Formats: sequence, C-alpha cells, structure tokens
Amino acid sequence: MEYEIKASSISNKDATIQIKQSDIAFGTTSKSAELLPNPAELFLGSFASCMLKNVERFSIMMKFTYSKAIVRVSAIRLEKPLKMDDINYTLTVYSSDENLNTVLLKKNIEKFGTIYNTVKLSCHINGIVEQNKTF
Repeated sequence: MEYEIKASSISNKDATIQIKQSDIAFGTTSKSAELLPNPAELFLGSFASCMLKNVERFSIMMKFTYSKAIVRVSAIRLEKPLKMDDINYTLTVYSSDENLNTVLLKKNIEKFGTIYNTVKLSCHINGIVEQNKTF
C-alpha cells in the first residue's frame, strides 16, 4: 500500500496539506501559532487518527458496539536531540457492550496500528484504554 499527499505554503502566510478531497490548514507563521495546528500537533493528530480508525476496525472484528471514542494525546518535545518523545494517551470508548475487552483492544491497536508501530520505533508510548458505560 502506498500513500501520497501534497502540501504547499506561501511566503509569510500559512500552509495547507491536500489529502484526497480535504484541505488541512496548518500554521507556519507566528501570527497563526494560536489559531492553526503546528506540525507537531498534526503528528499527534495522525497518531490519534490511527487509534480511532482501529477502534472502528476492531469493533467489527471483536464484535462490540460503541457510541463514540475519544483519545487524548500529549507528548514532550526534547531539545537535544530535537524530537518528540514520551507520548501519552488515554483512549475512552463509550460503550455499555459487555463484549468490549479493553485489554485486547489495546493489544490489537499496539500490534496492528500502522502509525502506532511507526512512532514506537522512535519514542516511548504509554497509554490506557478505558470503557465508559455512562454517556
């Protein structure tokens, strides 16, 4: 499987990533630092997207239903060497389904998540998967 995206920027303005039929704006200037995501936040967004896609994928395989899932991700940026490290996440799956096995779901995400597996080669990942039965 191969992937391709296009990104562009204009001098002294911000930038856009074009993926399929979506345009994702991101900040490259100090003017947009508080308004638009920066590259580090997009990186964490990709990590979170991978996890949520796998919740959907494994809900079918593991035969559980859920109303929504929310993942919160944080990371620390090291200064020397300059890189992202120590990614922490909490994945909350809103479901009253007794078939939801959060331990197995976490194991499957960690084993089969493309972005997860790529990221874990370069930094430490720590996370929990929890079920919320009240929603």
